[in-house]
Amino acid sequence: MPIKKITLLLLLLILVFSCTQKQENASDLQEQKKTKKSEFGFLYSEFNVVHDTIKSGDTFGSIIQKQNIGDKEVYDIIEKVKDTFDVRTMRFNKPYVLLRSKHKKNKLQVFIYQLDAVNYYVVDLRDTAVVAYKKAKPIRIKRRTIGGVLKSSLSETLESAKVEGALASKITKIYAWSIDFFKLKKGDRFALTFTERYINDTIYDGVDSLEAAFFEYKGKIVYAFPYATNSSGKIEYYDDEGKTLKNFFLKTPIKFSRITSRYSSNRLHPVQGIWKAHKGTDYAAPYGTPITSTAAGVVEQTGFTTGNGNFVKVKHNGTYSTQYLHMSKILVRRGQHVNQGQIIGRVGSTGLATGPHVCYRFWKNGVQVDALRLKLPTGESMSGSSKQRFLQQIEPLKRQLDSVANL
Repeated sequence: MPIKKITLLLLLLILVFSCTQKQENASDLQEQKKTKKSEFGFLYSEFNVVHDTIKSGDTFGSIIQKQNIGDKEVYDIIEKVKDTFDVRTMRFNKPYVLLRSKHKKNKLQVFIYQLDAVNYYVVDLRDTAVVAYKKAKPIRIKRRTIGGVLKSSLSETLESAKVEGALASKITKIYAWSIDFFKLKKGDRFALTFTERYINDTIYDGVDSLEAAFFEYKGKIVYAFPYATNSSGKIEYYDDEGKTLKNFFLKTPIKFSRITSRYSSNRLHPVQGIWKAHKGTDYAAPYGTPITSTAAGVVEQTGFTTGNGNFVKVKHNGTYSTQYLHMSKILVRRGQHVNQGQIIGRVGSTGLATGPHVCYRFWKNGVQVDALRLKLPTGESMSGSSKQRFLQQIEPLKRQLDSVANL
């Protein structure tokens, strides 16, 4: 084929491709415009739309003044809407939308302030009366069940399944009395049924609630189902036999840490370099990590010693006491009542310590014991008609969990 004809053919192909690409780009642009045609109950095609965020120094008045609205009119608008929308509550970096008329004057018609991802205020200026109201975008709750085996930590496993990280914190709180998550292993089975929120049916807004779960822990399957057993409507979590997951003691005094040293009758001390008993369990964690009381009680002692550093000791009843050593900061005082899970101090390395950690010590009947080996008291279990209703309620949830993990 002559070179001239080849050149013409190539030019023709380039032209066709260019036209096709332009059509595709135009189609994409139209599709993008379609998705923004309507928002907050307004058709964007009817307005000149401006999207912006609150900047340092911005006020409602300064924003609308820039839309050719005078001082007197701004004052009147603020007075008319103050019972519905207190403009002083507008915060830095929050988004807002201006809907302006499409004629040359670009007159401000509507001001929309987004309080959060769901809630927003509207100030409608199209009538002399001026109307303000608060609305919420429609929320849809969707249920999801996932399961399988742990490939790494709980948070990393959930992240790989594209689940919001907040669910991991929710799970560790629910199982805080039953499972030491430091001891979960790769290959342990799990299953979760939970609900997620979606704004306008499409925008993900996070995890709503955990409806059912199980984890394989030390060869045993530990279920968790929410249930309200009394008229107060307070939700507690129970296993598949109606036994509460909420025990007298939490498994650990800090979350998301690792054990660096266990209770021992003879251990080489890392600082003193001598062999001596270590009557506690060491949990390593970054400086400032919250340390919580593993059970409710009264603070028996606080203070500082050369070996223990800053410490807190809590008396829980006539049988049990716990102590927390090497704190960077003590947050309670002697004689103070503390609740289970209450923050009593922060991780440090005061006293004889090579790095930031908490040494957790446990007393039973005045004798120091190994908390990890002790069989601790549990909470109450369901019985009678409550238990019967509970077992009927969880049956389909349990079946769903078992199916995804092939139990």
